[in-house]
Amino acid sequence: MNGQPLRIERDRVAFLVVDVQQRLAAAMDPDAMERMERRVVALVEGAKVLGIPLLVTEQYPQGIGPTVPMIRSALPEEAKPLEKLDFSCFAAPEVRGALEALGRNQLVLAGMETHICIFQTARDLAAAGYQVFVPWDAVISRVEENRRVGLELAARAGAVVTTTETVLFDLLARAGSPEFKAVSRLIK
Repeated sequence: MNGQPLRIERDRVAFLVVDVQQRLAAAMDPDAMERMERRVVALVEGAKVLGIPLLVTEQYPQGIGPTVPMIRSALPEEAKPLEKLDFSCFAAPEVRGALEALGRNQLVLAGMETHICIFQTARDLAAAGYQVFVPWDAVISRVEENRRVGLELAARAGAVVTTTETVLFDLLARAGSPEFKAVSRLIK
């Protein structure tokens, strides 16, 4: 692995937004869901400002629905949701192929549910040699205990549990640029 183990690097990282879909969102605590959506939008907007590749998945959209409007409207035009049935994004051939085509070895995971799709994706990516970062404020589960367990399991599998603000400012590395100003507005 290149670089420092806790440093996220622009030329090595991609963001993956996992299954933030309408019918599943309806089962979440509304306040927690709103906070998570704001953090995911900050990551999406930050990816656009910083030129970070972004992928988005949808788990069985015929049953769970499309990506929630707040996030869908923030996505860059080229970020078409990749459909999957596997809980682990890395186990889904289309998603795995898209990840591998990016040629990046660091991934920031955001979305839901933490103890299922986020954990299984983090575990499989780490086992495949990827460096994985999971911002705890950009993931959610229907039950808070499941979110905490999912984060603990992801960390035990090798992911770095972090925050949205830490991810974005690590990628910036310094203040004083137009990018800094744009990203600073995203996390307020």
